[in-house]
Amino acid sequence: MRAARLISIVLLLQSRETMTAGQLARELEVSERTVYRDMEALSAAGVPVYAEQGRGGGYRLVDGYRTRLTGLTREEAEALFLSGLPGPAGEMGRGDVMAAAELKVLAALPASLRDAPARAGQRFHLDAPGWFGEAGPPPLLRDLARAVWEDERVELRYRRGDAEVAREAEPYGLVLKSGVWYLVARVGGGYRTYRVDRVTGVRPTGDVFERDEGFDLAAHWREQARSFLRSMLREEVSVRLSPAGMRLLRYAVEPYAARRAAEAAGGPDADGWVATTLPVESAEVAASELMRLGPEAEVLGPPELRERMAAAAARLAALYGVPRPD
Repeated sequence: MRAARLISIVLLLQSRETMTAGQLARELEVSERTVYRDMEALSAAGVPVYAEQGRGGGYRLVDGYRTRLTGLTREEAEALFLSGLPGPAGEMGRGDVMAAAELKVLAALPASLRDAPARAGQRFHLDAPGWFGEAGPPPLLRDLARAVWEDERVELRYRRGDAEVAREAEPYGLVLKSGVWYLVARVGGGYRTYRVDRVTGVRPTGDVFERDEGFDLAAHWREQARSFLRSMLREEVSVRLSPAGMRLLRYAVEPYAARRAAEAAGGPDADGWVATTLPVESAEVAASELMRLGPEAEVLGPPELRERMAAAAARLAALYGVPRPD
């Protein structure tokens, strides 16, 4: 544990040049006293680390010092080469940069770990796009990626329905979700999300914006995704599900809706069926989804949805030659 922490300290100082004991303690989630002891251990081991006093001071490495990645285990080295996304990186115009970085890391690895990228590549592959998505990245993805990297304000033209709107935006980040690229940008003091394949124009303004360092792209996206699901699944229906229906529900509806239904489910009745509430987008969408469960689901309400399901079941029975009951 301590050895891993010492390596982390060296790598942090290499990447950030100067860090105080307090900053290191927060980063490593240890006390400042532990940081002081670790610095003594690094110095005793021959690592050229020193403390710089005064305002703006802190711990530093002697200029030019770089450690080779001899502290990596095999599992860490193989995981390192799994962390890259060559497909998406290429779509953003960073494929060559990523390949060069991997070569440098590979050159720094000890000989016993040089087969790490080959082992990882032979065993795992990420195919991000969905099965039926359009091939190829959106045409303006690289322009947006360049603006994101350079913190450059852009004039964005965006297709909304049959109209095209223009916005001056500060591009904060790009997100790849199920094969679809999204741009998260600050517009007018708030953050908005745009599908990149609906962006029709990107004009750099030449102005660099000041990024909010407290903005967390991953956290923002998680909250946006939850808000989107809540707004989309704005209605609820009451259903009764067989044991098979409960198992199959996650294949028929959105995973979020299936989780909510499982949380709201009561105890099983004498036949093993359970009653629950299911978040849905609309009665029309709910009817289409629940029909996939066939006789493993019974709609209890609202009445109009139950009638719609009964009518569909009657048509299906007639199609297969089953006499319609009086």
